Amino acid sequence: FQITTLGNLAPSSTVFFCCDMQERFRPAIKYFGDIISVGQRLLQGARLLGIPVIVTEQYPKGLGSTVQEIDLTGAKLVLPKTKFSMVLPEVEAALAEIPGVRSIVLFGVETHVCIQQTALELIGRGLEVHIVADATSSRSMMDRMFALERLARTGIIVTTSEAILLQLVADKEHPKFKEIQNLIKASAPESGLLSKV
Repeated sequence: FQITTLGNLAPSSTVFFCCDMQERFRPAIKYFGDIISVGQRLLQGARLLGIPVIVTEQYPKGLGSTVQEIDLTGAKLVLPKTKFSMVLPEVEAALAEIPGVRSIVLFGVETHVCIQQTALELIGRGLEVHIVADATSSRSMMDRMFALERLARTGIIVTTSEAILLQLVADKEHPKFKEIQNLIKASAPESGLLSKV
């Protein structure tokens, strides 16, 4: 009997994982411009709330580094990788250094490869995983849709950037509420990506 994961988020026990948002993927990934702007907002939110950010880049020598629109200032780690999952030894070591990590907020590309493999490895280690549906995509909407469905069935929480940011502040009286609200208000118009969840 498995209790449904409630998925409560608190800044002190959360880490953001930004996966392979690289230049070479720009022409191939559906709605890439939208997921970049949402990813950038999530990273601004992480900075405001003091949440550690771990970034990977898939084979950057061949695929380029993280797109310029995404500001990696203050990221805890930016690592190259060849493995699809973000769960590298350096990432495990960084997580072990952060006291009380319970939740990982995961976004980037591609949903059915690196995101899926990362999410499954993380829940296998007992962490709670939140995938940001409006900040993750694939080359094919079919691949993306079936990956999100599969992940949701394994107890991973598929959610949106706005839900994540407001859950992290939790209260209108939160000292950073106004700044987080402004990030959300500045958001790009509805892209059509979420209609394809």
